[in-house]
Amino acid sequence: MLKKKYKILVLSDLKKSTVSTVKSTVNLAKMINGDVSFFHVKKASDVVVRDNQLSAMRAINEQYNSTDRIISAITKPISKIQNIKINHSFAFGNVKNEIARQIEEQQPDIIVLGKRKPKMINIIGDHITEFVLKNYKGIIMIAANDGAVKPIDTLALGVLNKNKEELNLKFTQDLIKHSKQPLTSFSVVEKGYNVAHTQSANDEVTYVFEQGDNEIQKISNCLVKSNVNLLCVNRATKGLHNVIDKTNVSLILYANT
Repeated sequence: MLKKKYKILVLSDLKKSTVSTVKSTVNLAKMINGDVSFFHVKKASDVVVRDNQLSAMRAINEQYNSTDRIISAITKPISKIQNIKINHSFAFGNVKNEIARQIEEQQPDIIVLGKRKPKMINIIGDHITEFVLKNYKGIIMIAANDGAVKPIDTLALGVLNKNKEELNLKFTQDLIKHSKQPLTSFSVVEKGYNVAHTQSANDEVTYVFEQGDNEIQKISNCLVKSNVNLLCVNRATKGLHNVIDKTNVSLILYANT
């Protein structure tokens, strides 16, 4: 019986971090047996800026050809090197509506977004990260701009505020089996708890941080020291947007079971 493939949808703004995002997605797909689709939306107002109908049609055609070339120039070299197919498409229109339509049509198992810069809201339009988090209930990967999700032979996996039942999810298990170092667990506890890091019986490394104004920054620093390059985070985590902003590795945001 053939193993069911995960359907992975990349939503991109075609900014300079796009290559890193696609590489992260392809490496993830190779680990979990996934099919990759790439989707870009351009605001209609950014395409048609002329009143004349003939000029408007010419502008749309030029933008269509230009956008197709840009996406192909990004995806084809990665597809060829990694020997994995990347389907791509794009649309001109209302960004949120087109994204919602694409999600409805494709029914992806995982959506990939580029990581936003701290204190920045936009990723591919107006509040798109928040829009996807609100309207899509599945797994989301936030790909770090300065370091792609590592290939299979260098993956080091961490988890924030681990829940045993959630780690038994098939998707999580597919990732854990590729991690080349023991799973690293990060927990945030109330003040007064004995803060330390320990090595558990199953070789899992656990770090515990006291709740405060800068615990996420401390975790971010610890991610670097412990060589973790992919962190799993429950979407119900308090202060999720702070985690997205302040951590410096790629994130897997998963939902409650």
